Amino acid sequence: MKISIKIKFSLFLAVLLLLFVFFLSLLVLQGIKSNQQKQYEQYLARQAKTANTYFIQSILSEENKMPQTFLEEKGRRFAEQLELVSGLPLVLYDRQGELVSKKVTDTESDNIKETLAYALNNKTAYLTEGDSLYYLSPLLIGNEQVGVVQFYYSLLEHQAFYNHIRQLLIYIGAGLFILSFFLGNLYFNSFAAGIIKLDRMVDRIREGHYETTVLKRRDEIGKLSQGIHAMSGQIMRTIQGMEAEQDKLELAVDKLSRLDKQQKQFIGNVTHEFKTPLTSIKAYIDLLEMYPDDEKLLQTSIVSIKSETERLYEMVDKVLQLAALEKYDFELKFEKLAVRQVLESVLNSLKGRMDKFGISLAAELEEAHMEGDRDSLTIVLINLLDNAIKYNKPKGTIFVKSYISSHKAHIEISDTGIGIPKEVIHKVFEPFYTVDKNRARENGGAGLGLSIARKHAELMGGTVSLLSTGAEGTSFRITFPAIPN
Repeated sequence: MKISIKIKFSLFLAVLLLLFVFFLSLLVLQGIKSNQQKQYEQYLARQAKTANTYFIQSILSEENKMPQTFLEEKGRRFAEQLELVSGLPLVLYDRQGELVSKKVTDTESDNIKETLAYALNNKTAYLTEGDSLYYLSPLLIGNEQVGVVQFYYSLLEHQAFYNHIRQLLIYIGAGLFILSFFLGNLYFNSFAAGIIKLDRMVDRIREGHYETTVLKRRDEIGKLSQGIHAMSGQIMRTIQGMEAEQDKLELAVDKLSRLDKQQKQFIGNVTHEFKTPLTSIKAYIDLLEMYPDDEKLLQTSIVSIKSETERLYEMVDKVLQLAALEKYDFELKFEKLAVRQVLESVLNSLKGRMDKFGISLAAELEEAHMEGDRDSLTIVLINLLDNAIKYNKPKGTIFVKSYISSHKAHIEISDTGIGIPKEVIHKVFEPFYTVDKNRARENGGAGLGLSIARKHAELMGGTVSLLSTGAEGTSFRITFPAIPN
């Protein structure tokens, strides 16, 4: 059975206060009783001394100075005079213990007789019976005992005072107990309340609720609440981190699933694209085997096989580039690049090809700088310009423009080519996708240029996007974060 800490504190406080009040009252009453006893013992001792002195003086004033004769003849009168002097009722006994004056009580108890026997041996003794005290002291002449004087002392006043103090202690103790219990309970309950709050916090944490508060206390309980709050926050952050990692893992599994699907699609595309030129090569080889003496067929076969071989070689090279992008991202060497300088270099390298197809160039280049890998940027530009050449119209034009806007370096490459149908715009960055497959075969296209360009751009923190397309041509925009010149 679970007992609340508040009840435990209250019970402990009640027992502690009861013991304190009880023992304090006991000590006070014992002190009062001891003090009263000391007072009346001293008082009666003085009375006994006075009685002994008065006895000696009375004997000395007599002609016959015999103590026994004096007690026998004048003992009753001496006792009466001694009562007047002492103010206490008393009786006298001779050396044999016989009564020589009046009795205080009608009968003598056995206890008084026993006490008298003790006093006849030259010793002071007293007896307490109820509210009466009998004090017996020897009467001495020199060192010789001649009798015993017995004083009667009432203890009523002492007992009344003792009882009054005891009653006061009961009232004061009860009031002190109630007040102390109330104040102590308030004080201890503040600790109990803090501990109960901490216990509830722990229960909530155990149930999975990690929102906790810090108790505003400047003691160990406050420090403990801070520790629980910090621990709860750490647990919550850890769980959130685990949940985030789980989400990442789920995303990774989903991505792997999609990549597996893309890989299968990629392999299918590669197989299909590779099979086409290989089928054409095999067909011409079969024809040559059938008609080895046909010179015209031989010349046609050589041209076709060469074209298909070059196309196959380009596709293999592009596929290898894509594979390298997936595995060797860390090999990029970033440096400060002058965009205009790289563009001019690439345009110069492609000038011969543009002249071959009768394509003119219109360039508007501004100074811009970026952080990137020179080879990757060159690959991006070559692939986009290569597409602009392949899919352009005869005697067409390529427009190249570079500029800075909103702290970004922009490169726009436009052509006057065949354009891209709206329904397939979302596929232009997929591997092996070509808008005009016949045109691509004629010019050696494999549909990998845009995919490679986008991947290289993203590795450098940039983007490649389709800006516009239509019957008048297509325009792409390359964007990178610009850095100061």
